[in-house]
Amino acid sequence: MAPERHLAEKLAAVRDRIARAAEQADRDPAGILLIAVTKVFPATVIRDAYALGVRDFGENYVQEFEQKFPEVSDLAGARFHLIGHLQSNKSKKAADLFQVIQTVDSARLAHRLQESGRPLDVMLEVKLSGEEAKSGVAPDELGELITAVRACSNLRLLGLMTMPPWSDDPEASRPYFRALRLLAQQHALSQLSMGMSHDFETAIEEGATCIRVGTALFGRRKKQ
Repeated sequence: MAPERHLAEKLAAVRDRIARAAEQADRDPAGILLIAVTKVFPATVIRDAYALGVRDFGENYVQEFEQKFPEVSDLAGARFHLIGHLQSNKSKKAADLFQVIQTVDSARLAHRLQESGRPLDVMLEVKLSGEEAKSGVAPDELGELITAVRACSNLRLLGLMTMPPWSDDPEASRPYFRALRLLAQQHALSQLSMGMSHDFETAIEEGATCIRVGTALFGRRKKQ
């Protein structure tokens, strides 16, 4: 099967899953943004997905996307989201490459992005598990970070994102998704970035407005 046709079938299957999950949750599927996660895949994959109507793409690493960017910078209307941890010393480069930074987790990082001088949409990454490898602001420090971000005129705060501990069981993610929704309600934020290929139906049931899907669209990534 031609790669383009294979991707078209995968995309249709993901959109059908979104629609069914939204119906189950009595939600409008149009209110759920699909971000195609293209880390470790070449720029040609981004272009193939774009040709099929995808406009939002997620990348984890500034340096990797910097190499791809010249091949995709002509895609009108495409939005690139940084969904991996961002070190403050790479904030200027990230601001040049991405329209959305989903992983703001400190006032220092927010100030560095502000200093880039570019208007950016941002989300705040919240750490809801005890895993050492996970990044994010602690829930009890979220209010202070929201205040700091809202003081940055170049940053538009959209909402919250999180990454639950990995589990094959989608239900294992539910408490984390629910906790993020409650935090968003507490702080009057409307957007929630949560859910991946294996658990996005659960995320949609818990209020996700943005899901990050890679494997279900492009297959398993080869280890670098």
